[in-house]
Amino acid sequence: MAKEQVNFDDLLAEYRSIWNNRILLKEEKGSEEILIEAIKRELLDENSHPRVRKSRYEKYFSAIKRVMNSSVAAETKLRLIKIHVEIMEELS
Repeated sequence: MAKEQVNFDDLLAEYRSIWNNRILLKEEKGSEEILIEAIKRELLDENSHPRVRKSRYEKYFSAIKRVMNSSVAAETKLRLIKIHVEIMEELS
């Protein structure tokens, strides 16, 4: 099966619009790598102080809820949710 062509520059821009307080530095990395790292950090709750961190399942639920309640296009929502699912599977 052919791999779906995804414009990660656009997807990263949409992700930034949902999580507007996240600092996502470009550095020498591509948009795909930045997006995946940001989602991993979100699911592992690395943006919070260690004493108030939630489980990755709680973070997954809140991230998916936030994506679904956002104003981005339905196709973008599905792509972001798909990436979240793939990363959760990788983390398990």
